[in-house]
Amino acid sequence: MAEAVWILGIHMTKFGKHPDKDSVDLASDAALAALADGGVAMRDIDVIAAGNVMGGGIGQFLQKQIGQTGIPVYNVSNACATGATALRVVVMSIKSGESDLGLAVGVEKLAGAGLLAGSSRDADGDRWTPQGRFGAVAPLDGRVGTETMPAVFAQIGQEYGHKYGEASFELFARISEKNHAHSTLNPLAAYQKKMTLEEIMNDVMIAYPNTRPMCSANCDGAAAAVVVSDSKLKTLSVDQRRRAVKITASIMTTDPWQEACQVLPDVNTLTRNAAQQAYEQAGIGPDDLDLVELHDCFATAELVHYENLMLCEAGGAVDFFNSGAPWRSGRTPVNVSGGLQSKGHPIAATGIANVWEICTHLRSEAGPRQIPAARVGLAHVIGLGSACGVHILERAVSASA
Repeated sequence: MAEAVWILGIHMTKFGKHPDKDSVDLASDAALAALADGGVAMRDIDVIAAGNVMGGGIGQFLQKQIGQTGIPVYNVSNACATGATALRVVVMSIKSGESDLGLAVGVEKLAGAGLLAGSSRDADGDRWTPQGRFGAVAPLDGRVGTETMPAVFAQIGQEYGHKYGEASFELFARISEKNHAHSTLNPLAAYQKKMTLEEIMNDVMIAYPNTRPMCSANCDGAAAAVVVSDSKLKTLSVDQRRRAVKITASIMTTDPWQEACQVLPDVNTLTRNAAQQAYEQAGIGPDDLDLVELHDCFATAELVHYENLMLCEAGGAVDFFNSGAPWRSGRTPVNVSGGLQSKGHPIAATGIANVWEICTHLRSEAGPRQIPAARVGLAHVIGLGSACGVHILERAVSASA
C-alpha cells in the first residue's frame, strides 16, 4: 500500500483585482507563503505541478521567480478542475515513491474578463472591438446564448426542479443568500457583503434562475499547497507534524460513456462517481463530514451537488437546504468561505483554494468562521470538458508527533 500523504503548508492570496501583479507574481506569492507555512524551502521540493488555464504553462516562469533547482515541473490545464488536478499530480508523484515533498500551484488573472474573449472594451465603455488572432472571426458558440456557462447551469438547475419539484427561483436565491452571508467572515474573499433575498432576486438576471449575485465572480488569485509523504513528515518538527492535514482521498474522474442528451452537459455523473470513490478510499461516509467546499459556480450548481456528493438522498436536495444543514450552524456546513459566488473564481486557483478552506478549519485556524471541532472535510471542484476532483482531508496528527 502506498504511504499516506499530507498537506504540510498551504496558502491562498486574497481573491479580487490585482492590477499591479501578473499571474507569475500571484503564483509566486502563494507558493512562497505555502512553503513558509509548511516550514520548508524550494530546495526541499522534489516536484512542482503548476495550474493555469487562460495564460498557458507558467511552471518554469514560476521557478525563475522562486528558485530553479532542476526538479520536474508539470504544467496543468484542466478547466475549472485545474487546481485540483495539480494537487492530484503531486499526490501521485509522492504515492509512487518518486517524491517526498511536492508543490501544487493554481493561478489565474480573470478580473474584468467577462464573457467576450477576443475583444476589448472601447474607452467610452459602451462598445467592444475584436482584437487578436481570433477576435474578428471567433464563433459565438459558447460566448452568447445557451452554451455559455450561466445558461448551462441555469438549465441544469431547472432540470432538477422539473424532475423533483420545489426548486424555485426563490430557493436558488436563498442558496446565494447563505453564501454571501458566509463571506462576511472571510477576509480573503473577493466580496464580503451580506445580501438580502430581495437584493439577490432583484439584481440583474444573467440566465434564469441565476441573477448576478448567484454567479461565480471572475477575479484574480492564486493558491498553493506543499504536500509531504508520511515518512518524510515523521522526520520534521513537532509543530510541522501537529499542523499537517492528512489527504485521505484524492480522486479525479471524467464523464463515462452513456446514451444521453448531447446538448446539455452532464455535471452529475462524474461528480457522483468521484464522491463514491473518495468515500471508499477514505473509509468514511457523507455523515462523517464536518464541512464541505463544493463548486458553486452558480446557485443552481450548489443545489444539484448536494445530491451528487451524497449529502442527501436522491431527490432530497431541496429538503436538505430547507433543513438548514448547509449553513455554518447546520449539520453539514457547505461553502463557509462564501463559495465561488463570493470568494471568487480564478479558475485554476479554485481547486486548491477549496482545499485551503478545509485545511484552515481542520487546523482550527479559521477565526470567526471556524466550524467547531472540525476533523473531516471534503473539497470538490468540477470543470466542464470534463473533469471532477474530490479531496477528503482529515485532522489526524502524525503518529510520531
